[in-house]
Amino acid sequence: MKKLFSILVVVLFSTGAFAQKYAYVDTKYILDNVPDYTKAQKQLDDISAGWQKEIEAKYKEIDQMYKDYQAEQVLLSDEMKKKREQEIVDKEKAVKDLQKQRFGYDGDLFKKRQELVKPIQDKIYDAIQKLAQSKSLDLVFDKSAGGSALLYTNPALDKSNDILKDMGYKPGNNPTK
Repeated sequence: MKKLFSILVVVLFSTGAFAQKYAYVDTKYILDNVPDYTKAQKQLDDISAGWQKEIEAKYKEIDQMYKDYQAEQVLLSDEMKKKREQEIVDKEKAVKDLQKQRFGYDGDLFKKRQELVKPIQDKIYDAIQKLAQSKSLDLVFDKSAGGSALLYTNPALDKSNDILKDMGYKPGNNPTK
């Protein structure tokens, strides 16, 4: 069995199956050791906490409005009841809209994160690409993503066009792009 394994290893190495050079990085570790990132993250946390307090204060105000309405409900005319109910509903909708504006997809926090963190991430990815090219690496994996994220690939290894040709399609002729 050992002899068969040894022969297999020799054959694989001689055919170039292991010719590609790989590396990995831990982007979480890198980010944790970049002072600008730590500073940006703290700034984002502070902004987020401030916005969260603002929203919680508005919800408390709505809660108080509702309690006041319940206490005074028996003294109000039908018209006044509807007006107060509508004020509560409108205020609640405004707070939900504010919450979505601050924390929703493409919200203020997302935009602020892009503004503060993306330049740092871009700098890291540029450094990874520079390292990969200078060390003739073919693939660079991100350890912090469980080893599944490819951060750099040598374009010479992309065989997508060969597959398209083998299938009878013309490369670069994608009507959906």
